[in-house]
Amino acid sequence: MKLKIRRYRWSDLDTILTLHQICLAEVGLAPGDGVYYDDDFPRIQELYLACGGDFLVGEVDSRVMAMGGLRPIDTETAEVCRLRVHPAHQRRGYGSAMLLALERRAVELGFHNVRGDTTLNQGAALLLYQRHGWREISRQQVGGLTVVYGEKRLTPAAMLER
Repeated sequence: MKLKIRRYRWSDLDTILTLHQICLAEVGLAPGDGVYYDDDFPRIQELYLACGGDFLVGEVDSRVMAMGGLRPIDTETAEVCRLRVHPAHQRRGYGSAMLLALERRAVELGFHNVRGDTTLNQGAALLLYQRHGWREISRQQVGGLTVVYGEKRLTPAAMLER
């Protein structure tokens, strides 16, 4: 089934918060673990949309199964955050579709780089970023977790052609 990607709406809030929690639990993580939190969800308009970023959701049969946000770091770089695909819908290309949509949107918004992080617990996410040309820039121990930080230089012409 095809993933339909659209911009976040306020009515999506409960659904994406639940999706976030399900996806973290699937890999043994939880909000409040020192790495992951969920206090930005009620403030998506302010923290993502109103400051030059974006937040996208992916639907299958009108049900939200994926999401991801772009949050400006500075005028050149945006952070990819909250990239999630419901566990029952993984391995169908939805993560790639969301990541490409976020990268394309970053170019449209004028960013030249994207950054993000994940943990070693999230092997599928690490592989996804690697497959899409991200490079690891550092690692850090946070509590009992190893956080892997990555980045990608965006090439506007290539991104907008996809």
